[in-house]
Amino acid sequence: MPRDPRGSGEPLEGPNAAAWRRLHDDAVARLESWAAPDERQERLRGEFLDHLHAHPAAMSKAGPPAHLTGSVIVLDDDGDAALLTLHRRARAWFQFGGHFEPGDASVWHAATREAREESGIADITAFPEIAQLDRHHLSGDFGTCREHLDIRFAARTPRSAESAVSTESFDVRWWPVDALPEGTREDLRPLVDAGLRLRHR
Repeated sequence: MPRDPRGSGEPLEGPNAAAWRRLHDDAVARLESWAAPDERQERLRGEFLDHLHAHPAAMSKAGPPAHLTGSVIVLDDDGDAALLTLHRRARAWFQFGGHFEPGDASVWHAATREAREESGIADITAFPEIAQLDRHHLSGDFGTCREHLDIRFAARTPRSAESAVSTESFDVRWWPVDALPEGTREDLRPLVDAGLRLRHR
């Protein structure tokens, strides 16, 4: 049985234990089979796998302060714009994403769910391949969360799709890929490029 990564050594129990194991196994399998595009991404792939092997509860927000998340960069059909959310807690523009839930069938399903919930667009479906990995410390009102190990996907939807602002954001808006918002541009540009590569496959 998985053991608590927070130091107590007690087995993880409860009605969601099997669900967290399923998501954990899915993340490990996806990362092990993913061909990272460069040395930095390969290094992160190794770090993510090491973290998962060390922390059986790494998929849960209630697990270690550093845990995995899933997100999706949504591009328009022409690849000229990205749909972003002005995150309420971080107060900055990002792709859609968040924590895993016990009901998620897989890492991919969780990321797709987050994109649909936060964009208000019900038919968004992420490409099946991982687009990018990112590991970042958190600043702002994130409670016990201190670091996210983010598995990122990409999706495509028409500019005509009607979006909506969720309770987790202040705004949802299309941004030109060559004029991404200041403050998060450095982080978003590599993700957009990774999404564009998948879009053209």
